[in-house]
Amino acid sequence: MIKKSFSKTGRHCRVTFKIPAGRAAETAIVCGDFNNWDTHTRAMTRTQAGTFYTTYSLPAGQTFRFRYLVDGCRWENDDQADGYQPNAFGTTDCVISTCRGE
Repeated sequence: MIKKSFSKTGRHCRVTFKIPAGRAAETAIVCGDFNNWDTHTRAMTRTQAGTFYTTYSLPAGQTFRFRYLVDGCRWENDDQADGYQPNAFGTTDCVISTCRGE
C-alpha cells in the first residue's frame, strides 16, 4: 500500500510505503532510486500486527523505481505501485510517480 501527500509548496511528496501483515517476515527495507538502492538504509518499522511501513519525502514531479528487500534476501514488489518496469536482473521494479494526480 502506498500513500502520497504533497507539501504545501508542492515541491515535495511524502510517500508512505506499507507492506501488509501476513507475510512471514522479520525485517523489511524499501530500496530504490531515491536512496541509491541502499540495502542497509533505515529499516521499515514493524507494527505489532505485522505491518511494515516507512515514509520518504521525495521531490515532486518525478518517477522513481523501488522494491522491498524482505529479511535481507527476498525482493518483493508492491501491488499498489503506479507501474512496473523491467530491470537488468530479469525481474521488474515498481515505479512510483510523485506527479500530482498520479
